[in-house]
Formats: sequence, structure tokens, C-alpha cells
Amino acid sequence: MLQWRLGDIAIERIVESEAADFEPLSFFPQTVAEDWAEHRAWMQPHAMDPASGNLLMCMQSFLLRTRHHTILVDTCVGDHKPRSTIFPPRWNMASGGLWLRRLAAAGVRPEDVDYVMCTHLHADHVGWNTRLVDGRWVPTFPNARYLMSQLELEHSQQEPRPDLRACYVDSVLPVVEAGQAQLVRSDFALDDQVWLEPTPGHTPDHLSVRLRSGGDEAVITGDLIHSPVQCRKPEWSSAGDSDPEQARRTRRAFLTHCCEQSTLVCASHFPSPSFGRVLARGDSFDFSYATGA
Repeated sequence: MLQWRLGDIAIERIVESEAADFEPLSFFPQTVAEDWAEHRAWMQPHAMDPASGNLLMCMQSFLLRTRHHTILVDTCVGDHKPRSTIFPPRWNMASGGLWLRRLAAAGVRPEDVDYVMCTHLHADHVGWNTRLVDGRWVPTFPNARYLMSQLELEHSQQEPRPDLRACYVDSVLPVVEAGQAQLVRSDFALDDQVWLEPTPGHTPDHLSVRLRSGGDEAVITGDLIHSPVQCRKPEWSSAGDSDPEQARRTRRAFLTHCCEQSTLVCASHFPSPSFGRVLARGDSFDFSYATGA
């Protein structure tokens, strides 16, 4: 399933890749092999590859078409981006334009996009912010405003590690220099249908995107949660979380709210179909994948 209808908002997944690139003990460094014994049976094969034992995750954007705007939430890894060995090998100097072709197949040209909403500024969420044209990085979406947190931008500007700073240089800075970045606070609302929600922990000012239409609500998670296993184990924080304890608190509060409100969850990295709802499971939760709009 690639599409969902929320009132008069059309939500569509633009998938760049779906692969088992992440080794569980490295991705969740506080865990040991024994911690996974109770989870392999229910996670395989949908969220964990039986052959490698790696976590299956999706790299995707969410395309939103509202009454007034065409919006992209996050822009995946991108093409021609030099990404070091701290990232999955397939990310390094990817090419082929698959993501752009899938956006075109959804009926959207780069010039049609009004807003790009950045949940945060990590490499797998900003890659298609820019593309390489005549040896220069230029904004992929010439008519769009790129909404990003002021605090997230400042955090990225101060990143001292070359491997992590690279995505700022090739995927964020060109947008800022082109005058297309719109720096916002975590309480920003585009209108009464689309607004931001602070979900810090993965990064200092990580944002999720809330949607409301026709009496129903949905949320696009970004990286506040990466895998369905974190529904059952909200205390498991990823190696990429800048503040693991804050990430744990944010995740549990998020899951509790979604469970109580029956909010449609558009889980940025969950395997296909990625849409679903959070259900109570004792003192933890489950994720029930959607089967149709």
C-alpha cells in the first residue's frame, strides 16, 4: 500500500529503498543477543530478514496533497552524495534517480512542490533536498519553501564530525544559500490541517508532522521511532539518538497518545505498508499495519 486518504488530504509514500541494512545489536547498542530471542518470531520476515538477522527498514518520503498545497515530508538519501562507511554502503554515491522517477509516477514534478518539511537534518532525510547540476548542488524543488527547525539548523552547523557534516554541506547549506529555507519553531502550523509537533530526543529539536482532516488525525513520525520492535520496547533507543533518555520519554508519550486517540501513524522507517495504528499491549504497545484506506 502506497496511498492513504485522510479526509481531503492524500498521503502517498515515495519509497527510495527498502532493505535489511541494519544489524540489531549495532542499531540498538544497549541490547544483547538474548534480548532479541522473544522478538525474532514475530518480526520475521516482515521487519527482520531471516537470512541475515538484520532489521528491515524503509527509506521513504511522504507526499501530501491538501486543498491548498503539495508537500513533501523528508527527502531520503539522494543521488551522488558521498556517504562514508558509517552509513550503509548503498547510500554512498547512489545513482539512477529512482526516487525522482517514483515522484514523477505519483504525478508530481519538482516544480510542483510548495513545501518540503524536514523532520530533522540527518543524511537519510535531506538527500533529495538538492541534486547535482553542472557540478553544483542546487535545490531540487525550485519553487518550494524548505521548512526546518532553527535549532536543528544551528545544531547541524556546529557538527564537528566530517562524516556527519557532509550531509549539511551538500543537502542543507545549498538550500539556505538559495534563500529557500524557512526557519521555524517546533510549534509551527502551516494551516489547520498540517502542523509540526516537537518530538525531541533523536535530535535536539526533532519534529513530527501532524495532519487533520475530515475529523481524522495522522502523524508522520520521522525518527522518533525506527522499528516495530520499539512499540514493544519503547525504552530501546537507536545508536543515532542524540539524547537516548529523552528519546525514550518522547517515544512512550507518543505511543500512548496515538493509542488513546487511534491516530493513523505514518511510520517513516517501518517496512511496507508503513501505515498503521498503535494498540495497547500490557504496559507496552503493538503496531497494527493498515490493510486499506
